[in-house]
Amino acid sequence: MIRSTWSIFLFWLPLSVQWLMMATEGPFLAAVIARLADPTVNLAAYGVAFAFAILIESPVIMLMSASTALVNNAQTHKKLRNFMHAMNATATGFLLIVLIPPVYNWLAVGLLGLPKEVTQLTYGALWILLPWPSAIGYRRFLHGLLIRAGHTRLLAYGTIFRLSAMVLTALTLYSLMDVPGAWIGAASLSFGVTVEAVVAHIMATRTIKELNAASNPSDLYSEKQLDYREIVQFYYPLALTSFISLTVQPLLTFLMGRTPAPLESLAVFPVVHSLSFFFRSFGLSYQEVALAVLEENQKNFPKLARFAVWLGLSTSIGIALMAFTPLTVVWFERISGLSPDLTALATTSLKILVPVPALSVFLSFLRSLYIQSRLTHLITTATIVEVTTLALLFILLGWIFDLAGVVSAFSAFLGGRLAGVIYLLKDIRKCRFAGPSG
Repeated sequence: MIRSTWSIFLFWLPLSVQWLMMATEGPFLAAVIARLADPTVNLAAYGVAFAFAILIESPVIMLMSASTALVNNAQTHKKLRNFMHAMNATATGFLLIVLIPPVYNWLAVGLLGLPKEVTQLTYGALWILLPWPSAIGYRRFLHGLLIRAGHTRLLAYGTIFRLSAMVLTALTLYSLMDVPGAWIGAASLSFGVTVEAVVAHIMATRTIKELNAASNPSDLYSEKQLDYREIVQFYYPLALTSFISLTVQPLLTFLMGRTPAPLESLAVFPVVHSLSFFFRSFGLSYQEVALAVLEENQKNFPKLARFAVWLGLSTSIGIALMAFTPLTVVWFERISGLSPDLTALATTSLKILVPVPALSVFLSFLRSLYIQSRLTHLITTATIVEVTTLALLFILLGWIFDLAGVVSAFSAFLGGRLAGVIYLLKDIRKCRFAGPSG
């Protein structure tokens, strides 16, 4: 199937809406936490707990891309489903290991040097986030099935349930219970993703039945079977990529504890990061969109490329209109509840991030080309380049030039993302489209 630009837009729109709705979680929860007791400490603890959770869930993030690319019959569904359960159990096991008191104290106090009050609140928040990795992994596996089947609108419906559960939990705890803000944020996220996983299970039931019904028993002998070794060979570079790329937020969060203005930086970082995520979310969904459309027909490449360029430019223009106008005061001070000093620090940080949404769109599109061409190991290499550049820039800016931690963090983030995109562009000629699959 050769799609028109309008058809690509309609395919992308529900996934973009889904990411857009998820992007409202961070600002909403930050605004709730900022209006409770000890907002600076609780915002910092929430940011650290979320960074831990993101790092631990990283191996399961690419299950959506894997199921989009690999599942085309009952046999491949069963194999990848079993693989998904193993990945979820592993991620949850890692979180439980982190929660062992001696291990946690070594990480939080010995390695990261977090303030005592932040350390205590973060520990409780991590227990609350225990269901998070498995719920995310299961949900993303099912979403990949729905994307491949063309049911992208269902993903947006599921996110509506997630947001509703998250908001209801946050407002209930905020109004009726004397609970630290960091724990309210963690509970809201944990319950929201669990609800979305349940909804995804219900919505994917028909798609799974269709997969099973469409599979002829004779295919077990006439077609090459997907085995676990092939899954690992395909998925390992993606999981490593996800792990490395998702270390960015935790890495920056942890390193900020040893830079000038550590508490202020830790408080501002999740607020600015969540706002930038809102604009980056438009492009985050594009990886699965481009992958699914390329799986239909590789001749869709030129229109996918043009769409990526316009989408990237539009998102960066959008964040620029926020960063360089009085809207920053409205958002950070009046809506997010930051003090004037923290608002000034947040505004400077946001200006640095203006090119990042466009770079994120381009990165998503380039990754889809490499995944479709089964060159996932090159994505891993590009991610290593990105994170290495980020770490070196952060050390240079934050530890040598003594810039504020959050300013150093977002400057390094921009430099790293640019390096990752350049690396993938350098190797783009290695992509040889596999064409329609299944």
